[in-house]
Amino acid sequence: MAPPYRQTLIVLLAGMLLWLLAAQANHYLARLGVQLWFGGLAITFSALRLSLREGLTATFLIGLAVDAVTPVAFGLHAILFALAHIVIYNARARFAREEAVIAVIVALLANLALFLAVSFTQIADSPSPAHTWLRLFVDLIVSQTALTFIGPWFFALQRRALEIAGARLQDDPRRLI
Repeated sequence: MAPPYRQTLIVLLAGMLLWLLAAQANHYLARLGVQLWFGGLAITFSALRLSLREGLTATFLIGLAVDAVTPVAFGLHAILFALAHIVIYNARARFAREEAVIAVIVALLANLALFLAVSFTQIADSPSPAHTWLRLFVDLIVSQTALTFIGPWFFALQRRALEIAGARLQDDPRRLI
């Protein structure tokens, strides 16, 4: 079995790859005035399949990395990602978390919640909140649609990377905190 830090590192690197690909897609979508956001997708796999310590560490580090390149208060994404991770982790025993369809649904719900939370914290800085909400609504629809299509690929990528590294995914029911 791989050491716990290896699981954290692999999930962190996969999250950074996701954010890099989203940034590249956003570069090409900028002329259309649309932006992709995959915060829920970045945290779902670790919340569903890793132990609390390894998953929460990876999620928090992904949040810090997103904070480093986003014009928001430093720590906002890290705290929101960690809170979402804990909520998903505590609810994961109630559904078939190994199924890709369930994981995508959880990622969609987490992405929606995180997108709205970040949006509500930043809307006061907008010169025209009504127009900003319309743009954010379009961004959310495009992000959720794209997440539905790339979610299974991203979960398979993380699972395969952990298998190659010799890590064993946590399939047993969650333990109490």
